[in-house]
Amino acid sequence: MDIIRAEERHLAAIQQIYAWHVTNGSASFETAPPDIEEMRARLAKIRSAGLPWFVLLEAGVVKGYCYLAAYRTRYAYRYTLEDSIYVDRDFRHRGAGSALLAKAVEWAERHGYRQLIAVVGNSENAASLGVHKKAGFSISGTLQNVGFKHGRWLDIVIMQRTLGEGAQTLPHREPGRQSA
Repeated sequence: MDIIRAEERHLAAIQQIYAWHVTNGSASFETAPPDIEEMRARLAKIRSAGLPWFVLLEAGVVKGYCYLAAYRTRYAYRYTLEDSIYVDRDFRHRGAGSALLAKAVEWAERHGYRQLIAVVGNSENAASLGVHKKAGFSISGTLQNVGFKHGRWLDIVIMQRTLGEGAQTLPHREPGRQSA
């Protein structure tokens, strides 16, 4: 498995992976799969914020992806990111989610971020909860019955992981900027 930065050439596979999860799963609360142009816009937005979008390749084929986004847009949240991970339905339970999340955590720590948030769709999503727990996340809380999809109410589980020094020290620099 190789993990690299997502490129335009990966968008069709990214869109297909996500469309399956939107249509069949409850990890995403979207109810209609976005088309490739929308996914292109999402990739551009992540890139323009200076944040990473990674793809996991097996024999050159995209089998999963992970990106980091600002947790909230207000300036006080600038040291906190939120992760999103999706793996091809036929490639689950092979360590892809853990590998992608490890790459994202490493990137975020290297760039000076202090907290990473996961908003896990569906409190029954054992795979995502397990991947995040294995990566050092803990559950901060559950918002019950906030989504309605596939004919049932769904929770979201908020998980959090401290990055680097966390709140033990004041920041030395703005996140995302490499120190000299």
